[in-house]
Amino acid sequence: MRNQIALVGVVSVLVVATASGQVTRTEEPRGELIYATYCVGCHTTQVHWRSKTLATDWMSLKYQIRRWQENIGLGLGEDDISSIARYLNNLYYHFPVNDTKQSGAAKGTR
Repeated sequence: MRNQIALVGVVSVLVVATASGQVTRTEEPRGELIYATYCVGCHTTQVHWRSKTLATDWMSLKYQIRRWQENIGLGLGEDDISSIARYLNNLYYHFPVNDTKQSGAAKGTR
């Protein structure tokens, strides 16, 4: 039921954004959809611009995504985590990507 409500919300936002011409095309549509469905409710753009960000490179970005999805029990696979990381990296962080599939933990964070 919660997933259906989230899906209706995402579709509604996309319809409104499309009608107003504000849809941005990304290179990572799957990551964008997952992020919009499960993350954007709490993580507005300000969380990515704050000075005390926990994501300082590609590996730590993936680690933070993995950590949060585990905290809320989403059960996302590594491909979905990588998709979200690529989406956020393209949109906000612009870290050099040194892997695309391997799981990565930030140094000293495990």
